[in-house]
Amino acid sequence: MKNVLFFAGLLFLSLQAFAQEFKLSGTVSENGTPLNEASVYVKSTGAGTLTDENGFYSLSLEEGSYTIVFVFGNQISKKVNVNSDRVLDVDLAGAEETLDEVFLSSVRVTEKSPITYSNLSNEEIADRNLGQDIPVLMNYMPNVVTTTDAGAGVGYTGIRVRGSDATRVNVTINGIPYNDAESQGTFWVNLGDFASSVENLQLQRGVGTSTNGAGAFGASLNILTDSYKEEAQGEIANSIGSYNTFKHTVKFSTGLINDHWSFAGRASKIRSDGYIDRASSDLKSYFLQGTFVDENTLVKALTFGGSERTYQAWYGIDKETLENDRTFNPAGIYTDENGNTKYYDNQTDNYKQDHYQLLWNQDYGNNWSSNIALHYTYGRGYYEEYNEDADLAEFGLPSFISEGEEINTSDIVGTKWLDNHFYGTVFSLNYEDTKWDVTFGGGWNKYEGDHFGEVVYSRFARNNDPYEPYYFNQADKTDFNIYAKANFAITEKLAGYADLQLRTVHYETDGLLDDQSRFQNEDDFSFFNPKAGLTYQLNPFNQFYLSYARANREPSRNDYENGDPEPEELNDFELGWRHNSENFKLNTNLYYMGYQNQLVLTGGIDDVGAFVRQNSGKSYRLGLEVDATVRLSEKFTVRPNIALSRNKNVDFVSPFNGNLVEYGDTDISYSPEIVAGNIINYQPVGGLELNLLSKYVSDQYMSNVEADNSKLDSYFVNDLNVQYTWDDAWLFKEVVITGLVNNILNEEYVSNGYYYTFDIPNDDAPSGVQTLDGAGYYPQATTNFLLGLTLKF
Repeated sequence: MKNVLFFAGLLFLSLQAFAQEFKLSGTVSENGTPLNEASVYVKSTGAGTLTDENGFYSLSLEEGSYTIVFVFGNQISKKVNVNSDRVLDVDLAGAEETLDEVFLSSVRVTEKSPITYSNLSNEEIADRNLGQDIPVLMNYMPNVVTTTDAGAGVGYTGIRVRGSDATRVNVTINGIPYNDAESQGTFWVNLGDFASSVENLQLQRGVGTSTNGAGAFGASLNILTDSYKEEAQGEIANSIGSYNTFKHTVKFSTGLINDHWSFAGRASKIRSDGYIDRASSDLKSYFLQGTFVDENTLVKALTFGGSERTYQAWYGIDKETLENDRTFNPAGIYTDENGNTKYYDNQTDNYKQDHYQLLWNQDYGNNWSSNIALHYTYGRGYYEEYNEDADLAEFGLPSFISEGEEINTSDIVGTKWLDNHFYGTVFSLNYEDTKWDVTFGGGWNKYEGDHFGEVVYSRFARNNDPYEPYYFNQADKTDFNIYAKANFAITEKLAGYADLQLRTVHYETDGLLDDQSRFQNEDDFSFFNPKAGLTYQLNPFNQFYLSYARANREPSRNDYENGDPEPEELNDFELGWRHNSENFKLNTNLYYMGYQNQLVLTGGIDDVGAFVRQNSGKSYRLGLEVDATVRLSEKFTVRPNIALSRNKNVDFVSPFNGNLVEYGDTDISYSPEIVAGNIINYQPVGGLELNLLSKYVSDQYMSNVEADNSKLDSYFVNDLNVQYTWDDAWLFKEVVITGLVNNILNEEYVSNGYYYTFDIPNDDAPSGVQTLDGAGYYPQATTNFLLGLTLKF
């Protein structure tokens, strides 16, 4: 089958060799002054070029209709019909920068910066946006590995970048922190169908630029929500697919009212049974936005959020079950009084989250602008679990006497609750001229969270009073940062970059944990994070960069619960080359990330499915990343990427059989040496687009001791994406039909799992203890499909 796909691709290439091409050319200027190195590209493919010193550009295009984007700080899009050689001159004077380009300047980067990054536009997201979470839609970006608990991309999903898990990827939405302040994780299940409200996103690999929120130890993900629209529009999108999956979305925008006001919104519902047994998801979400804009001011008020009800699927299965019944889910299993095996119907996670943001951008003229944002997030919810033969004392219940015998256990249904508030402000002041781009900014954020549990049912024991928690713990965290960063011209071709950030964190907890142990903690951290680099523009097509960045990061709540952790430190070195010509784009970079006290995943999970981490002393990640866009013709584009890496703990020490064992240099857990992807895009006729998406991930260990039982096998997965756009169809501006077949070769693969060890007494062992190990696996779906219909008016 793989050979068939390869030769089919060669056939497409040969057919396109005879297609007739025309030239689209012209000049890009601002107030009549030619602009050097302005970006000109085709919106649908991303293929393009840069203007020369005279502002001149030239593109070779086959006959058809195109949207051409002209970018030089500001941006203009022009629709053009190409059926002969054409001249199109563009003046960018008066083009307005949108909120994403201005407000996110504090956390986003461009080619002027020596930072390794990739962008994903809303057009690329829309190609496959049929209900799957944002990490799944990012799966084909360089050095990204994604996984889903339910196996099919809906529900709880995870992402790793350069081997670093989601707790180490700093996520901001409109520049505002999204990571949970305590766990440091990102839970996209709380924002179902959020991709339908995303304008674009940028993934910075490595430390990246100064960000709001926790430090980036693997990557930074900066998300921009929908921009305001000048014209009124609406959209109804529906999709259905395997495992009873469906998505319903309704969107609207009023366009600009009286040239100043705009209102927009979205409501969505997603439902799926999941590939894994009973791994169902029921997600509801919303997005509302009001905008005021005039010549120098842009103000946005947003609220978005959602609720989720997800049957638990994080327990995983052992190797034997994986081979014989890979969709089995042990969650909620129990034995009734007659000895029958049953599953508890409500073994679910239930959570609601509401976000409020107020964003204000002000342009003062004379090269100065400012941005300020206020935000508040309210989250609350619980997960419910059936505990068979549970210890009464752990639930705060007394033992009792029955028929003369003391009873210490019972079947118990308990809930574990989170009720939290997160609020604060982020701000920046920017100065920009032809030689300097300087930003001063910072943020102050406060988290207040309650953790508590309730017993809702016990088979034998006496319940507590109604709503009386059997444990209660309160946490408070304050995060403050200030930074100054600058891009500046040193010579005509050489530019410098400097970025200094000071960050302070105060974190304290007090109360009982679910096992009735005391959890009291108070810590303060002060981190200084400098960054610097150089960018050299050899010619209009080739650019080189070199950068150094330091990041420091505090432990998470789970780290404190599982031990006495130390904060982490990372020194990140990046050396890159970017090539950008009309038919070929190439990004390549070498990186070395040296860690001190990196909190690596041990492979184990705790009682709520969160991965356990431990400090590993010295460790490093060394790698090469290459991604390209090759336009073979106007109808055929190939976008390959590959990451080769070496990820090591240095002189790693860990307990085994009751003794500390020196393992030497070992692979860091969940860090494959090869991650590769490819997108083959073919547009045979106007409106029809076909994509073959491929992903390869090499072997990886789930432990840091390279235990055989902890190895996940490599996998190679291919998806087929077909989209047809019908313009001016009946009463609609557009009708879009989208099809997605995931895993077309029916690969049975596992993208994630956990590894555990346990000690048993053994008199024959020198220490009297023998360590045994095992593993759990999260199998991913075999061949499955999604089909969508979008009506735009």
